[in-house]
Amino acid sequence: MIAIIAAIDKNNALGFKNKLLFYLPNDLKRFKALTTGHTVVMGRKTFDSLPKGALPNRRNIVLSRNTQQTFPGAEVYASLEEALKHCSDDEKVFIMGGASVYKQAMPLANKLYITEIDAKAEQADVFFPTIDHTLWHEIKRDDHRADDRHPCNYSFVDYER
Repeated sequence: MIAIIAAIDKNNALGFKNKLLFYLPNDLKRFKALTTGHTVVMGRKTFDSLPKGALPNRRNIVLSRNTQQTFPGAEVYASLEEALKHCSDDEKVFIMGGASVYKQAMPLANKLYITEIDAKAEQADVFFPTIDHTLWHEIKRDDHRADDRHPCNYSFVDYER
């Protein structure tokens, strides 16, 4: 199974200057709960944005044109296609960014785990591809209100192809 996991604002914005747009602790907890014990695939910039490097208790794969570059705790492949060839059929693979990796993965994925943030970021420089609702069907939605730890309303939305 190939799944895409992302948090996007009302404009499909993902981040700005290689940082998340909103700090939502429950989104980070959900990400950890869904991906722990599985494989995560990311671009080099996404890996660089991780505060402690490779994510623990997960197989980390980094996509980089420079396959000679090392990323501690991660495997490196030149393309998404090559990385997926090194994953077994029964492996659960989560695509976790960035924007170009999401775009490449959309036709291959069979599940989306999206945190829809009910706000617009002041600034953004990377965006998630448009979700085609003729191909993707919402199967679950969990709405959350803003609170003292979460600056805006948000929803955890799962889609299947």
